[in-house]
Amino acid sequence: MSFADRIRHCNSFEPARAMPLWAGEHRVGWLRRDNAEALSRHRGVFAVGDDAARLVAKGDAEHVSHSVDEVVEALVAERRLPKWRNETFDVAPRWGAPPIFRLDRGAVPFFGVRAYGIHVNGYRRNGDRYSLWIGQRASNKQVAPGKLDNIVAGGIGNGHSAHETLVKEAEEEAAIGAGLVACAVPSGALTYRMETKLGIRDDVMFVYDLEVPPEFTPENHDGEIAAFELMPLSDILERIRTTKDFKFNVNLVILDFAVRHGVLRPDDPEYLDVANGLHRPLD
Repeated sequence: MSFADRIRHCNSFEPARAMPLWAGEHRVGWLRRDNAEALSRHRGVFAVGDDAARLVAKGDAEHVSHSVDEVVEALVAERRLPKWRNETFDVAPRWGAPPIFRLDRGAVPFFGVRAYGIHVNGYRRNGDRYSLWIGQRASNKQVAPGKLDNIVAGGIGNGHSAHETLVKEAEEEAAIGAGLVACAVPSGALTYRMETKLGIRDDVMFVYDLEVPPEFTPENHDGEIAAFELMPLSDILERIRTTKDFKFNVNLVILDFAVRHGVLRPDDPEYLDVANGLHRPLD
């Protein structure tokens, strides 16, 4: 195994297996062809051709969201996808643009729409040695149960900014108060596009670095993290290279941290694979 394997795993999207989903002049998703076939029966909401699908429901975001949600309910009844029912994501042409509609989070991969989230590297430093607080995901999580995760991570739900999500998730997941979370430094964005059992994940992760004081110990409040452990970054990198202990996209966040902080250096044979592979241009 290698760091490059972790990056390739998150970029397993094959365009030949999918078609674009358009809303007006904007591509808003990628539909795997079997998912597109399932949508072809909902002609009042979607029009599916040989090479592309199109959202045809008319109206404002509220009306279009209702129309799409009726399709989602039908797909849930057909056991084609789950529905979380407690969180929706904005579907928009680009980050910061007004939403065209809102989509239940459980249906996001089915439609291949771009989803945004925040990830926090909670670290301590002793000279040139770094340690990261790592959380173990609860066993009842719908995605990657029991896998290792960042100290804080979460999807950006509809109507919320990246900063609002950072503050909310930091308090809920790790008991990081407003005073400490204000020290979190925005450190870039990572992108990947991968095929999953449900469809296509087209994700953007806004990354923050947060140096935490020695006396700080994270404490989970929302039940999503079973335990925390402070791990040397060198040990974490070895586990990323040799095991599948970490949630798939968390591998990318930590590798990015290691490059930016000079822990993974150019004399490592995989340095270029990591430094170049983490940043896929948005399209």
